[in-house]
Amino acid sequence: MEYYELLGMKEEPFTSAPSPRFMFKSKEHRECLNRLEIAIRLRRGLSVVLGRIGTGKTTLSRTMLQLFQQEEERYEFALILDPIFPSEYVFLRNLMELFHIKSKARSVLECKNIMETFLFQKGVEEGKIIVLVIDEGQNLTPTYLETLRNLLNYETNEYKLLQLVVFAQLDFLPRLSRNPNFEDRIATSYMLNPLNEADTKAMIDFRMQQAGWDGKRQLFSDKALQEIYLVTRGYPRRVTSLCHNCIIEMLRNDKDSVDLETVQYVVSTEVPIGGKEPA
Repeated sequence: MEYYELLGMKEEPFTSAPSPRFMFKSKEHRECLNRLEIAIRLRRGLSVVLGRIGTGKTTLSRTMLQLFQQEEERYEFALILDPIFPSEYVFLRNLMELFHIKSKARSVLECKNIMETFLFQKGVEEGKIIVLVIDEGQNLTPTYLETLRNLLNYETNEYKLLQLVVFAQLDFLPRLSRNPNFEDRIATSYMLNPLNEADTKAMIDFRMQQAGWDGKRQLFSDKALQEIYLVTRGYPRRVTSLCHNCIIEMLRNDKDSVDLETVQYVVSTEVPIGGKEPA
């Protein structure tokens, strides 16, 4: 029997997977999703979402994709989880494969010409909206930024043919400043911040409810919740990790709820992260 079943839940409430089902939409997250959806629907081109490690960018990207699930006939999405490639040619070949473009192109120039033809055919002749989503955008090299800038140049008098959404850590900012031609093309941007204390508590409750928690008793004491916020500073990834470990420790000690002592013990046994932002 899984630990969550012992608590009457149907699935793990504090999974580390970026599942849209478990994404708590704070006011800030809803605002960000709304801006991205509008930018894509209006075909404005480049959108950038920045945030420190653990602020929920990856989960947000999956949630954004889910917004358009029922409109597959109009939208065509491709997702790059991490843009690390050995060369510009491999980068372009990967783009072509993601968009199911069959070609024997053997050079960067051939790949670019094929991508241009593809975007005009899909965006103009077929009326589709082509969307490329890149996670871990801080890993984009200057060469890849220039490649993407060129793709963003393809447009009609009314709209951009490629909708590009980049989710990146703050390391991306210096790269943007060194690539003003790419930076100038940003139509929509948003900075994700950690949750406040009220939203941190609401997120914990939301995830337990999503997992099937009946809510008949309090699983985390008020002091435990306060301590979790103070320790994690509201970073969603850190919150889910700490809550998971606290529940395991609670069950191991046959307790009915996670109390302050449990949280403090778990925190004291965690591996230090060297003063870096929560991961």
